[in-house]
Amino acid sequence: MVWIITKYLITAGLIVFISEVAKRSDKLGGFIAALPLMTLLTLIWLYVENQSEEKISNHAYYTFWYVIPTLPMFIAFPFLLSKLGFWLTMLASVAITVICFGLFALLVKQFGVELL
Repeated sequence: MVWIITKYLITAGLIVFISEVAKRSDKLGGFIAALPLMTLLTLIWLYVENQSEEKISNHAYYTFWYVIPTLPMFIAFPFLLSKLGFWLTMLASVAITVICFGLFALLVKQFGVELL
């Protein structure tokens, strides 16, 4: 139980840190947020919890494939924000990501990458 609380605190602390940096600097906040910090933490948690190398490797592999279809959302969000407001832009961003993911999964399936 202490381990899970420690993981929550470290992970949440990282998110709070990034949001505080972003308040002061858009560029630095964006840069830190773009780093794969959550993925690295997850890989560390898996390793420390004695998960197999295959499980850790698969996590990194699938993270790569799942990141790609999220990228269009980062282009659409700033464009939509002034037109739709924050919450509708968030909803549209989720929809864009889901659609891009579905299309991307169909595309990479032709090359032997199973994402669904």
